[in-house]
Amino acid sequence: MHIILGGTGHIGSALAEALIAKGEKVTIISRNQSKREEWEQKGAEFAVVDIFDEQALRQTFNLGERLFLLNPPAAPSTDTVAQEKKSLAAILKALKGSKIKKVVAESTYGAQSGDDIGDLGVLYSMEQALAEMEVPVSIIRGAYYMSNWAASLDMVKKTGQLHTLYPADFELPMVAPKDIGQFAARLMLEAVAQTGLHHVEGPKEYSPGDVADAFAELLNKPVEVVQTPKSQWFASLQEIGFSEKAAQSMVAMTQITLDQHKKIEDPIRGQTTLKEFISELVR
Repeated sequence: MHIILGGTGHIGSALAEALIAKGEKVTIISRNQSKREEWEQKGAEFAVVDIFDEQALRQTFNLGERLFLLNPPAAPSTDTVAQEKKSLAAILKALKGSKIKKVVAESTYGAQSGDDIGDLGVLYSMEQALAEMEVPVSIIRGAYYMSNWAASLDMVKKTGQLHTLYPADFELPMVAPKDIGQFAARLMLEAVAQTGLHHVEGPKEYSPGDVADAFAELLNKPVEVVQTPKSQWFASLQEIGFSEKAAQSMVAMTQITLDQHKKIEDPIRGQTTLKEFISELVR
């Protein structure tokens, strides 16, 4: 049995579907009861569990032998780093002493030690904690999710503007979440002892300008990139609902991405292009 944390999200859904298609047994852990019927019809078991409930998590982990660990993102209106550290601590405590024999964990490009740097710091601490456990672990560091642009769709439709903190020509690795999910399925089916650190990105690097061009072509309207000046990053994030702490973390993470951008040698490459992803988004 495969246990999937965050199984109703973009990555978890693709992973669950890939495993079910191969005849594997899957239990999805979710906080969203409304998705139960949909997934049970697809052939999955479904467990509604509070991500902060260590005992309930361990009971669900004990239903299987392989775990896909995706620490759920906290709402930006909260202190995201504090909330994500709290959920991660509950997951890791539940994992200790459970029957899980192998873990595949979702991390991020740029993961590194540091406080208040968003996912970069939280997921690095996850990697380090898992490395200290006896259970074999495979780590996936995913590039910038193409799905992050989904929140821009309504604004692009209404105004023809794509707002971003990055320069229009700043190229960075991006990946479709479903490609990560499909790769994760391969790792979940590997021998227990087979482990490693894997970087996953799309066919090529893309810029906000490329995103705008894809929206423009698929919506059949002009789309321009509007870069938010660095001096306005913090205020602009608060305007769209980020808490003070969450905005500080996002600002720090964005600056690190700009300052430390470097190509990964020989990454795993998903097949979904940016245009293909945007096409699915707008239809």
